[in-house]
Amino acid sequence: MTGRRVAVTGLGLVSPLRDEPCEVFARLMNGESAVRQISFDGAKPHANVGAPAPFDPARRLGPQQRADYLDRVALFSLAAAAAAVDDAGIQFDDDLKHRSGVSFGTGMGAANALEETFAQLLLRDPDRVKPLTVLKVMNNASASHIATRYGLGGPDLTYSCACSSSACSIGEAYRQIRHGYADVMIAGGAEAELTFGFFKSWEAMHILAPIDHANPGASCKPFAKNRNGLVLGEGAAMVVLEEWEAAVRRGARIHAELVGYGCSNDHQHITKPSVDGQARAMLLALADGGVSPDEVDYVNAHGTGTLLNDVTETMAMKRVFGDRAYRIPVSSTKSMHGHLLGGAGALEFVIALLALQYRGVPPTANLAVPDPECDLDYVPGAGRAAPEIRCVMSNSFAFGGTNAVLVARRA
Repeated sequence: MTGRRVAVTGLGLVSPLRDEPCEVFARLMNGESAVRQISFDGAKPHANVGAPAPFDPARRLGPQQRADYLDRVALFSLAAAAAAVDDAGIQFDDDLKHRSGVSFGTGMGAANALEETFAQLLLRDPDRVKPLTVLKVMNNASASHIATRYGLGGPDLTYSCACSSSACSIGEAYRQIRHGYADVMIAGGAEAELTFGFFKSWEAMHILAPIDHANPGASCKPFAKNRNGLVLGEGAAMVVLEEWEAAVRRGARIHAELVGYGCSNDHQHITKPSVDGQARAMLLALADGGVSPDEVDYVNAHGTGTLLNDVTETMAMKRVFGDRAYRIPVSSTKSMHGHLLGGAGALEFVIALLALQYRGVPPTANLAVPDPECDLDYVPGAGRAAPEIRCVMSNSFAFGGTNAVLVARRA
């Protein structure tokens, strides 16, 4: 399918591994983990490890930004968007504002505000709820605040499809530009679900990894024989996408070209992943970008660390890449930053772009016990130089069945 080319000109992060993209990537390459033991006001869930994001709203957003009427997820989103816009060096004049928009993804939305509201209703005074509660908890609050901050009059869209939310938001923003509906899109997603109630809800599904008592930072073990669950993380990642020719004309630094997006649905079970669905999303993304499977140099895998997901994704990659699957570096960086749920796809897409920029592939940490069923090159232990890397793929697969895959090339 033909259309306009799409440049990635800005990257912005709020992550468990800090905020500067170069620092985050260096930590990943060294196999550093942000996963640690956590508790909630003294209460400890059974699976008491997570990857919280160190975040100071006053430092990231300035004292003029009131934090009291925004949920933590919206604060993350505004900070990551501001960093991406600054990195892009873009100025929104009156004409461009009407051709620019926001595309945002989140799975859980305003988890902190929701939990606080229920605590107020059930434990304190049911007659006194904060008057801005609805505006705080609506899932499109983050996108709306970003659009308002920059005065953007183009599309303002929010996608909520569990762990694929922000990958979908970037892919759909790419389509907005490619097909001429917008010239610039601020796209990505966020999650801030490390609250006691949401944590216990995930724990009840028996898919959270228990703490590794020898090394809490090694609790998430994607693709390993001894993997036993995912670790929740929080944060945000946003990118600025621009129509290629306009970005070139203004002299923008182009991080990469986003060339392909594929989206499919498993349509069989709300939690059980499908080899067919995952492979179809990868093949659609490759076809969309006119990219041969032989051209892909690195895959940032969904790689949650659950028993079923990792073997399913391995089988799907073998179907897509054939024998070459064994020669493509594949890694799950969730082993180090945790699973950001709705924000995961955006963070991992940025990491894939950083792999292009710094010509290296990050590792899958904590992979000490190989699984015969997961037998690809998962880059165990530490990162690897990749001087010839030119094309990367980022996979995101979700409860509910939504699969989203992004493909990018070196600019």
